[in-house]
Amino acid sequence: MKSLLLGIFLLVTGLNLSVQAQSEDEAVKTCVNNYLEGVLKGDTARLNRAFHPTAMLRSINTNTGALQDIPVRRFVATTPAGGIQTKGGSTKLVSYSYIGVSALATVELRFGEFKYVDLLSMLKFGDDWKIVSRVFSRADLDATVKGSGAVAGNTTATAPAPKPVKKSSANVKPKADDGW
Repeated sequence: MKSLLLGIFLLVTGLNLSVQAQSEDEAVKTCVNNYLEGVLKGDTARLNRAFHPTAMLRSINTNTGALQDIPVRRFVATTPAGGIQTKGGSTKLVSYSYIGVSALATVELRFGEFKYVDLLSMLKFGDDWKIVSRVFSRADLDATVKGSGAVAGNTTATAPAPKPVKKSSANVKPKADDGW
């Protein structure tokens, strides 16, 4: 009897974890899809759902070489009516990943003779994922995203073991999470 109850408990717990993980996965994709559909169809409501109000869009001005920052409000306000689909454009989710409260997605906005490749940084606010930064680059249609997170020829790269640290007031961990 005890083993039957334990089996049922493990089954229910396992299903719950699976559903919870899938819903987190879906939540990240929902944020990305709000962005892609908003751009594709010119749906500013979906764009506003995708972005945090203080998000920045960043790239390099190819004429001057200077960093160019575009506030999300300006980006949404200048989204063409009908979206990029009216100009023969399309969108594509290339990849995404997440852990804890941070996520990253790579997407393409394709036009007739070129595409933009966007790297979208997202953070989780409560139950909602929001894009906090869009870093983008214009590329030829046949260009591909390079890299994979693994070092070529070295799949087991490890950092050297840290040296023991003497206790001192300089090594006290800060009370707040400062990102380091």
